[in-house]
Amino acid sequence: MIRNDSEHRKAVARIKAERERIDAMRAQLVEEGLSDDEVKRATDPVQSFHLQLVEEVEAYERLKRGEFGELKNFRGLGQMLIAFRIYRRLSQRALADRLGIHESQVSRDERNEYHGITVGRAEKILRVLGVRVSSRVEFIEPQENDEIAV
Repeated sequence: MIRNDSEHRKAVARIKAERERIDAMRAQLVEEGLSDDEVKRATDPVQSFHLQLVEEVEAYERLKRGEFGELKNFRGLGQMLIAFRIYRRLSQRALADRLGIHESQVSRDERNEYHGITVGRAEKILRVLGVRVSSRVEFIEPQENDEIAV
C-alpha cells in the first residue's frame, strides 16, 4: 500500500521504468526467435508485478479523491485509517503531532496497518482526522463450520 506522495512519485517512476524494461525484454525475446507463447510465459511474472504496482498507484489516487471501500466486521480498519490520513493530505508527522505522539509510532502503526489497535485509540485517530464512522448491524445465520464464541 502506498502511504504518501513520495512513495506515489517513486511508484509512478518505477511503473514507467518497468514498462520500458518489459518492452525491451519482449523485443529481445522476439529477436531471439521465441514464439508469442514463449514470450508471454517469459514476461508474465514481470508483467504481473508491473500490474500490481499500477493497481497500488490507482488505489492511492482513489484515496486522495476520497473514494473509500466498505468496512466489514472491522477487517481493513487499519487500511481505512491510513486512507483517511491520505485523503486529509496529512503526513505521518502531522498526524503524530495532532495525536501528541512521535512520528515513528505512526510509521510503525501504519506499517502494521494498526493491527491490535484499541477502540479508544481508533476513536482518537478518527476524531483528529475529522472522520465520523457509522455502522449497520446485520444478523446472519451461522454456517455449519462457524463457531460462535461464548
